[in-house]
Amino acid sequence: MGLPLPAESIIIASSLYAGSTHHLEIQWIVVATVIGAIMGDNLGYLIGHRFGFGLLRKHGTKVGLTEERLLLGRYLFKKHGGIIVFLGRFVAILRVFVALLAGANRMPWMTFLFYNALGGLAWGGGYAIITYQLGKQIEKITGPVGITLAVLGVLCLVSGFLFLKKNEKRLTEDALKQAHLDEKSTSHGSTKR
Repeated sequence: MGLPLPAESIIIASSLYAGSTHHLEIQWIVVATVIGAIMGDNLGYLIGHRFGFGLLRKHGTKVGLTEERLLLGRYLFKKHGGIIVFLGRFVAILRVFVALLAGANRMPWMTFLFYNALGGLAWGGGYAIITYQLGKQIEKITGPVGITLAVLGVLCLVSGFLFLKKNEKRLTEDALKQAHLDEKSTSHGSTKR
């Protein structure tokens, strides 16, 4: 719903507990995780759809969201919204805001619902089941494996950030061209009536 809650921590802790003690059943952890992820993001989408764009337009400049970046956001959600929603589930900071941004950028709800459900299933189910399996093997896991995974995660985040920073100007130009084309097609459609 756009709230920065420790979702992975809860999933990991409960799945590790289930895997090492067998006092919880993993299938119910998966069900609760997936349903909570999907429902929470749908509520976040509705909040973003109702209030998001107006708030972003009014207060966005305080956090660096210029008119051009808002236009870029709309363009990216129009062109790649599904993949943004799906992959956003796996990036902690983006996960908090992706549903709100999808709603604010008027991503079609059925498209959002599909990719949100797919992402929720992969993210929630994946985290729970993988962690459960690790919990069953917890004594065999060593520090270097965790460090390697953390380094890989940080490298992926930094690479994504650098890609967006490097290509922001080009993507903004593409968004402006698309906005002009959309504007022309809308004005031509209204003059034909």
